[in-house]
Amino acid sequence: MNAKRPGRHLTRVEETSSGGFVLAADGSPRVALIGRLSRNGRIDWCVPKGHPEGDENLEQAAVREIAEETGLEAEIILGLGDIHYEFSAGSKLISKTVHHFLMRQTGGDLTVENDPQHEAVDVQWFEIDALDQTLAHENERRMGRGVQEWLARQ
Repeated sequence: MNAKRPGRHLTRVEETSSGGFVLAADGSPRVALIGRLSRNGRIDWCVPKGHPEGDENLEQAAVREIAEETGLEAEIILGLGDIHYEFSAGSKLISKTVHHFLMRQTGGDLTVENDPQHEAVDVQWFEIDALDQTLAHENERRMGRGVQEWLARQ
């Protein structure tokens, strides 16, 4: 992907986000995903995630972002790994690393009402086996396959 256009200088910015896949408390093979509106107005289903705030570590940021974007309280089971990608936004080239965790719901109910930036327009439970057909981004589908593999070993 060529993010630089001729005659335009992009300032490189490093960003870090944290989030993950939250398994339903009832033990069913489902995870909570958020829906965000794409540029063309359709809903893209994504893993809830966001930037650490203040002195938060990656795990604390993931738990807080899950609560804000999905309404769920969750605990971390394990780290799934991270993904890295770049995109341009205005005069910036954003180099982003997203750290993913597998979590288990410990409380709460699905809602997007507490999302401070109102990025999420919907939140729903999705069957683990449907993640490849549901998630909008290939790098998140790859992480979803890691969740499937983990569940298969349990």
